[in-house]
Amino acid sequence: MSDEHVEPASSRLPIVTSTDGHAYIGCDAVVAYLRAIAESCRNLADDPDCDLRSAATAIDLEADNLDCRAIGHTA
Repeated sequence: MSDEHVEPASSRLPIVTSTDGHAYIGCDAVVAYLRAIAESCRNLADDPDCDLRSAATAIDLEADNLDCRAIGHTA
């Protein structure tokens, strides 16, 4: 495992704050993000050495990052 910092993919999703004070992500960005997650899952399914718990943890970290960014846009 590398000590190199890897920026979460969710950091590149554009977030906007609406007039109602909520943070939003455009549908096209969400669709692209979900398709990337699906492609990663397909790639991992073909890897006999894959640890699905690690993959789930990575997805949780992406969700946490996105949640923190959304909070930052509304704080």
